[in-house]
Amino acid sequence: MRSGNLSKPLWIALIGLLLIVLVFFAIRLVVDVPNVLTGTIPEESAFEHRYARYPWLAYAHIAPGILYLSIAPFQLWRGFRNRNLGRHRRLGRVALAAGLLSGTFAIIFGFFQSFGGMLQASAAVAFGIWFLAALALAYRAIRARDIATHRRWMIRAFAIGLAVGTIRLWIGLFEALGLLSFRDAFGVAFWISFVMHAVAAEIYVRWRPSASGTARRERVSA
Repeated sequence: MRSGNLSKPLWIALIGLLLIVLVFFAIRLVVDVPNVLTGTIPEESAFEHRYARYPWLAYAHIAPGILYLSIAPFQLWRGFRNRNLGRHRRLGRVALAAGLLSGTFAIIFGFFQSFGGMLQASAAVAFGIWFLAALALAYRAIRARDIATHRRWMIRAFAIGLAVGTIRLWIGLFEALGLLSFRDAFGVAFWISFVMHAVAAEIYVRWRPSASGTARRERVSA
């Protein structure tokens, strides 16, 4: 695919992280669906406990989050948007609704059912709020027909959502190196990953090559 003004290596990294998220989503389904259907609740110390004990709360975050992350790359792909402007707008409404729902329940589930304690809970709340704020500001910008600002806020939101994949990589690294236990790795991985993604998004939207000409054309055609 043509990547618009995103470089090919960056697209590869984004798609790789998205695939990690999808793989872990599939693992969750394989583990959680039998537990829910049979009424099996793992012991409280088990990672699976909260998903089996509160499945609707968990999946009110997970399912719309997967939908949002699946749509967002197409929304940010300039070639797709330019060729499918009407579809882009319809998908944007779906992505916004899914993102707001997922972000809201991420805060609730992340705070009250945190596996990694207060360190993980604090990251879930802080960056969940940032994610929702980015979506809200992206919506406000598009309502004002400010395409460039809308895109920047959507990039920030997508970066935070995609941090879920990076979190899994950090947890695996901490465990593989014997630095932290599985439970203790969560809080550290959450903070490292969310901060990394927030900073990377900010660097990109502030210092990427100027697309002002494209932005002006989009503003006129919107």
